[in-house]
Amino acid sequence: MNLPDFERARRHAFERLERELAHDLVYHSLRHTRDDVLPAVRHFAAMEGVDGEEMLLLSTAAVYHDIGFIEQYFNHESVGVRIAEETLPQFGFSRAQIQVIQNIIWATKLPQTPRNLLEQIMADADLDVLGRDDFLERNQDLRAELALYDKPVSDYEWYSRQLQFLTSHQYFTAAARASRGITKQRNIDMLAACQRTSLAEQH
Repeated sequence: MNLPDFERARRHAFERLERELAHDLVYHSLRHTRDDVLPAVRHFAAMEGVDGEEMLLLSTAAVYHDIGFIEQYFNHESVGVRIAEETLPQFGFSRAQIQVIQNIIWATKLPQTPRNLLEQIMADADLDVLGRDDFLERNQDLRAELALYDKPVSDYEWYSRQLQFLTSHQYFTAAARASRGITKQRNIDMLAACQRTSLAEQH
């Protein structure tokens, strides 16, 4: 069986993200997909023993997981799975393979409910930033983006929400827990400090 042409599918997605994403998407940008999520997917997958066709489908899902943002901000996953269905046949993906990719894309929707290892890897890779050293910097990018597409919030409210999210979040895979657990706890501690500072500044 001939494998689909991942490289052409990847180039197509990256070109569309670069050309069609709104420039004020400073978090959900081409950088997020290309430089953050795709490498994290491949790293966690390798640690979990995923290779071959499964690695190819997982990588393709990573490349297309946020492509729905080119049309809408909220519920972008529904657009992403439609674009995958419309686009991927031209790169040699079968209907069954596209269904797997669509399910992996859906697994990134919050609250995350992945049903198998590939979906768990994708869910963890999409939130890989929670356990990275650049978390606070990227978290400010997310805040700036949400201020435009939702509504601005105070420092205290922002840090409280983020602290609640990180403390309730658990990585699904052993790979992500091993790679990101320690730094994620450090980021929780930093958020708690930011929350305390912002509360003191209110009084």
